[in-house]
Amino acid sequence: MEAVHQPSFIRQPAGSRDHPALVLNADYRPLSYLPLSLWPWQEAVKAAFLDRVMVLSEYDEVVRSPSMEIRIPSVVVLKDYVKPARVAAFTRFNLFLRDEFTCQYCGAKGDMTFDHVLPRARGGRTTWENVVAACGPCNLRKGSKTLKQCNMHLRKKPRIPQPGELQNTGRKFPPNHLHDSWMDYLYWDAELDA
Repeated sequence: MEAVHQPSFIRQPAGSRDHPALVLNADYRPLSYLPLSLWPWQEAVKAAFLDRVMVLSEYDEVVRSPSMEIRIPSVVVLKDYVKPARVAAFTRFNLFLRDEFTCQYCGAKGDMTFDHVLPRARGGRTTWENVVAACGPCNLRKGSKTLKQCNMHLRKKPRIPQPGELQNTGRKFPPNHLHDSWMDYLYWDAELDA
């Protein structure tokens, strides 16, 4: 797998010592790819005990109570299907995800901010169609000018993304920690090795 740029503000699981469980919807797909749908081991054990999930895979480690011993789940699937959102929430994170954490002016990757294409000072609104990811230097260069005034161009026209598009884009940015037991459920549509 080739290295992928990981934006610095994406929170990562602390590591395998915390034993997070990958949470799959009833159709065996992750609830989300970015951030990856993970539960702390305590939530996974509780959900399994309450019969809300089916445990598909477990860690070697166990937790004990006075009356029982349970292996920590590493992959769980919900028994009831959770319907995906029909509309993508307009959040800073989803905006960066739509633009693939890339400046829409120069193509730089890394720490991003956002920019109003038509500046708010000129009546521009904070909407999917008027806000793009931008690196700091481009954002400063543009300031409250129009694209024409500062001789800048957009790499692609901003638009409202579909929730499924954001999920698919999220697959391109895997977290630093992926447990082996999760792999069959994360890249189920990847090309098979010959």
